[in-house]
Amino acid sequence: MTMVDVDGISLYYSVKGEGTPIVFIHPPLLTSANFRYQIDELSQKFKVITFDIRGHGRSSYSVQPITYPLIVEDIKRLMDHLRIPKAFLCGYSTGGSIVLEFLLTFPDRSLGGIVISGMSEVGDWNLKRRIFLARSILKAGAVRFLASVITWGNSDTQETFRELLKEGLKGDARNIEQYYRYSLHYNCTKRLTKIELPILLVYGTEDKSFHGYANLLHEKLPYSELEFLSNEKHQLPTKAAKKLNQLINQFINALCK
Repeated sequence: MTMVDVDGISLYYSVKGEGTPIVFIHPPLLTSANFRYQIDELSQKFKVITFDIRGHGRSSYSVQPITYPLIVEDIKRLMDHLRIPKAFLCGYSTGGSIVLEFLLTFPDRSLGGIVISGMSEVGDWNLKRRIFLARSILKAGAVRFLASVITWGNSDTQETFRELLKEGLKGDARNIEQYYRYSLHYNCTKRLTKIELPILLVYGTEDKSFHGYANLLHEKLPYSELEFLSNEKHQLPTKAAKKLNQLINQFINALCK
């Protein structure tokens, strides 16, 4: 395993490919394994960097509670370790919120952002309810049940399910719950106009509860492109990989000519 020490925490990461760097950020309980199709395909043209957030997957437990600023700092430290001055940040679901926080905190280390099924705040009751439920399940000790539900929902094949579940079960329930909890309170909507970097927003046409977040981001971000993938739901990295990878490829190539 490839690990980097960050203030006594061992962060698992992988690097594949050469060229313009892209750092991928996963949501709670899931791990870097969720970007398996991006690693395989996009690494043919770009330097694809994935990592497991503290207390997730192969990264060690964090005594310091999980917050978005802490994850952002870990990403910066990982980039420093890899001697990468600037990168595109790509986040899925709540990972998209961390992309926004990174661009706000370290614009000088960013080439731009890619937000997949993401948000700048958790503003609707339905999403809040789902997060509250996930936290309750974790607190009840039913980690395997929650991991099975979430990884199955993000799986396109039995092989993907086995891999995502295996990696998800390696995480620490305390840190996973903290990641969920912080997502309920995070809100950068009023700061979006300060992000003067290009951002690609990607959502599924059938992920209707997230269309409000998509339109809000597109309205507030000064330099954003909004794309909807036809007949797709929320889980784009695994269930719409080819279409998503094509959009990411086009977006970065257009900016890096």
